Amino acid sequence: MVNLKSTSAPSPVMAVARIAVGLTFLMFAQYKLLRTDFAREGYARYVTGYVQESSVSFYKPFLRETLLRPKLWAYAVGVVELLIGISMVVGFAVRPFSLVGALFMLNLTLATWRLPAGTPAWRYLGNELDHIPLLLLFLIFFAHGAGEVWGLDGKKPVV
Repeated sequence: MVNLKSTSAPSPVMAVARIAVGLTFLMFAQYKLLRTDFAREGYARYVTGYVQESSVSFYKPFLRETLLRPKLWAYAVGVVELLIGISMVVGFAVRPFSLVGALFMLNLTLATWRLPAGTPAWRYLGNELDHIPLLLLFLIFFAHGAGEVWGLDGKKPVV
């Protein structure tokens, strides 16, 4: 069995990184949830581009399935980003939402991995510099209990 208890205490630097990631997710969530552009046409446009140009082949059927109800999926993406953002900013339920964040970034990685034929191999990983570092940060937040410093996860319940 894996011991999920951190062997080293989270630091204020990790808390700053966690909060910065959370604020970024809140910024993207508010765009998706407070304006109708993304739900009306943005989601379908992005996902159609991923299916046609950049997603890995085994992931295309899932993406095509989401295009059957693009408004629903657009708002779902916004809500997931909002929940991740709130969790990271206030430091509450950071471990579970770090896993959600890592899966979210894995989703984006799978949707944008492939480049046009003839593209140099090094560009594949370079193209993912928006997604892989955040995925790794979420795994670090999970492994080290990043919500315990400057967050509600560090507060002991009063009995």
